[in-house]
Amino acid sequence: MARRRGIMSDHFKEELARELGFYDTVQKEGWGGIRSRDAGNMVKRAIELAEQQMSNK
Repeated sequence: MARRRGIMSDHFKEELARELGFYDTVQKEGWGGIRSRDAGNMVKRAIELAEQQMSNK
């Protein structure tokens, strides 16, 4: 099976994980170790940031 390429860069995901407080889990266990809730909050925050950026233009 082909691996899908993500929309968000690894750097951006790491920044969001730091901001949301679960980057230590990512470092220890990888992205598969985070909770579904954390993943959802990460997507929600990314959308918020994108909306803010779009409204500033």
